[in-house]
Amino acid sequence: MFKKILVPVDPAETGFAESALAKAAQFARDYGAKIHLMAVCPEVQSFVASQLPDGWQKREIAETGVILDKIAAGLDVPEGTVDQTVRMGSVYHEVIEEAERAGCDLVLMTSHKPGLSTYFIGSNAAHIVRHAPCSVMVLRG
Repeated sequence: MFKKILVPVDPAETGFAESALAKAAQFARDYGAKIHLMAVCPEVQSFVASQLPDGWQKREIAETGVILDKIAAGLDVPEGTVDQTVRMGSVYHEVIEEAERAGCDLVLMTSHKPGLSTYFIGSNAAHIVRHAPCSVMVLRG
């Protein structure tokens, strides 16, 4: 089975990842898998960033880390099973890169029901499915 599972979490919609977190926790308990939680903070264009207070990016990363800490603490898995990271950038690019960097063999995520715009520009989940260096399991919310 899978040994290291990457679970991307949107810090603005943590509830949306509940089914993926539950499935990852089940794999961790049943098969001894490790869970690698990840959140991506979007990059802000430089002209917008120049209007934000000093240190805003560090605060955003720290606050997102606290969100991941709370999620990790709420998972019913053995101690030492969960680690985490916060990255800056575009979601699909950062998830793909992190899966490779962390040696994950599964990306486990939820996806919204596709809408018209998704068919034209593609969703983060679709990009990840096509380009991930490992297996991807997408759960519908």
